Amino acid sequence: MDMSKYPAEPFRIKVVEVPNMLDRKGREDAIKEAGYNTFLLNSEDCYIDLLTDSGTTAMSDKQWAGMMVGDEAYGGSRNWIRLQKTVQEYYGFKHVVPTHQGRGAENLLSRIMIKPGDYVPGNMYFTTTRYHQEANGATFVDVIIDDAHDSTKILDFKGNIDIKKLEALVEKVGADKIPYICLAVTVNLAGGQPVSMENMKEVRKFADKHGIKVFSDATRCVENAYFIKKREKGYEDVAIKDILKEMMSYFDGCTMSGKKDCMVNIGGFLCMNDNDIFTKARELVVVFEGMPSYGGMAGRDMEAMAIGITESVDFNYIQHRVEQVAYLGEKLKEAGVPIVEPVGGHAVFLDARRFLPHLTQDEFPAQTLAAHLYIEAGVRSMERGIISAGRDVITGEHHYPKLETVRLTIPRRVYTYKHMDVVAEGVIALYKKRDSIRGLKFVYEPPMLRFFNGRFELI
Repeated sequence: MDMSKYPAEPFRIKVVEVPNMLDRKGREDAIKEAGYNTFLLNSEDCYIDLLTDSGTTAMSDKQWAGMMVGDEAYGGSRNWIRLQKTVQEYYGFKHVVPTHQGRGAENLLSRIMIKPGDYVPGNMYFTTTRYHQEANGATFVDVIIDDAHDSTKILDFKGNIDIKKLEALVEKVGADKIPYICLAVTVNLAGGQPVSMENMKEVRKFADKHGIKVFSDATRCVENAYFIKKREKGYEDVAIKDILKEMMSYFDGCTMSGKKDCMVNIGGFLCMNDNDIFTKARELVVVFEGMPSYGGMAGRDMEAMAIGITESVDFNYIQHRVEQVAYLGEKLKEAGVPIVEPVGGHAVFLDARRFLPHLTQDEFPAQTLAAHLYIEAGVRSMERGIISAGRDVITGEHHYPKLETVRLTIPRRVYTYKHMDVVAEGVIALYKKRDSIRGLKFVYEPPMLRFFNGRFELI
């Protein structure tokens, strides 16, 4: 592998955390106790924890210093004033409502915008997003391009919305039944795939034509901006900050989990330009999150988020962040391990269907693979397949997504390239003995968001 194309870590390590390293018997006992659900493992039992990049960022010295100037006033905290101004500067929206994390923003947006019987089109579902939409009476409609559901298809912008699918939905249900279009940048369950600036412009033009609003799930928008800089003609010499600002200009607002690209351990926000939506959001945030000047966050967390936003658009940081993920993907590809291609911005997704072709989707191949990777190497990952897709709210039948994957999610500024080597070695070792792996069945199935608390046993 040519290491020259992978940048060195753009930071020095000042504090270290020593992980626990259970032996194989200890890992077998731990995963069995957790019901073969990696979410239910104790973190101290995981050597390399790739469950999520949400809230797992290593904060900078400036962020930790900012924590010491937290103004914990119940109303009008100076840290809120700074965060509000920073979001307005970097994202460009008129109004900001703070929340404890991204799903708090999803809840507010869904309650305000959706009426029973509505339809919300989006470029592939995300679990909590779809739950909030459905809980408020809407039907989610996937309008991502068809190629996004093919793990072997290599495209620069695999997260794009198919305008023809939007047109077909409007023709079928009418524009008045579509409260907003949900455009994620990047698309998590497609493999962290980006959306082109051209596609955002097309969606905006379509929405204006039909009088529909467009909201972005902006959780990993800086990663998306990096892909635009690297792949889209005309943006080669544009700064990440300016690409991000232009991206957001095509939306009426956004939901943000600050635990990802804002590089903090907790927090989020809902943005919008519409004054009426803002007024409603300020009223609802008091009920579900907290005062409109903290929304479930401590003052110190808001200070760290404001600093994290400024750090996130530094080219050296985001280049290393995305290319470290690409490095792991390249190692696995070279060994013949089936993954979702191209590698996205925050994770490498193992294609569980091709990894374990002897298991049917009803034998939960992705859940099975995640459990066995932990046993093999002490690496915690996450299922993103039939378990995450859940059941149809009307029929009660399983959703059967075309993508059945295991997400190896890389936390920001936490692990080195050598850690990626260890992960790759564990995956490759498991792939060599894949034929001996048997599937799982439910022992306990929660009624909603079952991937968090479901429990399984070996078939």
